[in-house]
Amino acid sequence: MDLVYGNMLHAVPTTVVTPQSSKNIKTMNPTLISQWNPSPRVPKIVQSRQPRGICNALPLVHEAKEGGEANAPLTPQDKYKEIMSRFPRRDDWVLQPLYQYQGFWYFQDYLIGLLAAQENFKPQPSDIVICTYPKTGTTWLKALAYTIVTRSRFSDSENPLLIKAPHDCVPFFEIDAARNTSNRDPQVPLVATHIPYTSLPTSISESGCKLVYLCRDPKDVLISMWHFLRGKLPEGIDKDTYINLNNSFEIFCEGIASNGPYWDHVSGYWKASVESPEKVLFLVYEDLKKDTVSIVRKLAEFMGYPFTPEEETRGVVQEIVELCSFDSLKNLKANTSGVYSPDSPYTIRNTEFFRKGTTGDWKNYFNEEMAARLDQIIEEKLNGSGFSFLSR
Repeated sequence: MDLVYGNMLHAVPTTVVTPQSSKNIKTMNPTLISQWNPSPRVPKIVQSRQPRGICNALPLVHEAKEGGEANAPLTPQDKYKEIMSRFPRRDDWVLQPLYQYQGFWYFQDYLIGLLAAQENFKPQPSDIVICTYPKTGTTWLKALAYTIVTRSRFSDSENPLLIKAPHDCVPFFEIDAARNTSNRDPQVPLVATHIPYTSLPTSISESGCKLVYLCRDPKDVLISMWHFLRGKLPEGIDKDTYINLNNSFEIFCEGIASNGPYWDHVSGYWKASVESPEKVLFLVYEDLKKDTVSIVRKLAEFMGYPFTPEEETRGVVQEIVELCSFDSLKNLKANTSGVYSPDSPYTIRNTEFFRKGTTGDWKNYFNEEMAARLDQIIEEKLNGSGFSFLSR
């Protein structure tokens, strides 16, 4: 249950060149190609200099265009695209180019939102930021946090989750709130992000916001992401030609993935939680699945909304767990219809946030050698951090 990106993932090329599969290129059906607007492709990484912080690069001006004025300010989107043109680029995931910024890779449209958030997002001091890597259980964590925080405001029958999707209740600040503050309820101190810890807007640390991070077994993360991105491809084409599991595995192991490398995303928040446990709560998806009630209590305590003895007696914790369970959320009308962020590059059908919500689904796709290899890579990358997926 998670968000990656929706209609932004529509730029499917007529030919695909990746470091792993440049010999097996096929041509798309011309009748399908005409429906999309492909981006220009480059075969491998393009190295370039880039700033460590967006604030060092803004604002920009552009040269005079025909019929225009010299030094006229760029539009925000053009401004960020001009900055991005100097970043390293990869095209491995086909759907859109990935650009490297501050050590991480992002799809083009998402990176525009990240840059906008770094420049513009102004959190409230009381905000709690739900932080996740894509496909690690964001939708579930949003629902739990939202229900905990608003439980005194709404009765069970009035809970907005019954009529609104979790992503509408808790906006992504790099997608929603940074561009339009009206996209969030000022009475709900919750926002969310997929941005790595080291690239969070400086306004977040300056405001003293609390952060809640959820990570997940990287093998399940990759499988969930693979299914999600394949779902973005149009019907009627050979999806293995464009998003093949073996190629996706190799690319992920290299660290080339949306908001990746995954291990760096995890280690950034883990180290922050060790250094400032009062400000950063680090959770693991598998623990949340195994003992949801205990983790929900821990989450409520950390956010400043602990359950009272009277609530414990009434079974409020169990009610929240049941309301926010995968099966419950999946079958609510708000999640069986409608879309997230309509009329934007991120439009996604709400049903796409709910596939299985299980642990260990990777076993249906990876052989033992693949699993062992990815485990070894992750362990080596996290070595010395004090956190391990295998030792849990």
